[in-house]
Amino acid sequence: MSRVGKLPIVVPQGVRINLQGAVLQVEGPKGKMQHAIPEGLKIDVTDNSITVTRLSEQNKIRALHGLTRSLVANMVSGVTQGYKKELEIVGVGYRADMSNNMLNLTLGYSHPINFPLPEGIKGKVEKQVITIEGIDKGLVGQIAAKIKSLRKPDVYKGKGIRYLGEVIKTKVGKSGAK
Repeated sequence: MSRVGKLPIVVPQGVRINLQGAVLQVEGPKGKMQHAIPEGLKIDVTDNSITVTRLSEQNKIRALHGLTRSLVANMVSGVTQGYKKELEIVGVGYRADMSNNMLNLTLGYSHPINFPLPEGIKGKVEKQVITIEGIDKGLVGQIAAKIKSLRKPDVYKGKGIRYLGEVIKTKVGKSGAK
């Protein structure tokens, strides 16, 4: 039995769970999400908990057991609390601002970068910190990673976009003649 997959998911107040065939819908105060349950897994919904069980011991189904449970737990957590990633811009002349769900970045290139945020993702910029928020954990992380990849932190000076609180080890560089 999967250590992650056998754990029940606690459903908080205000969250509605709807299971139609192989599609699980979760609706809460922040929004609504749905996920297709893979064949070979069974979802049991009670008053305040969800359990995921597998119908056979095939390797493919065993591999999907814990994954499906984690995805459903992330959906329940996302529609109640939501997810947030914060990115920090470090560098002289590096700037960011938001306008009409479009993130405008000036990162030392010869042109500004306009990064459109997808539907369901909200962004805001305060000084040198970009905040990405949404109910889908995977999408929030993916968008934050794409923004970071526009200007990765430099290993010599530390300039670039990094996660808030991330520590960058800088290299020493060349030493001059003594």
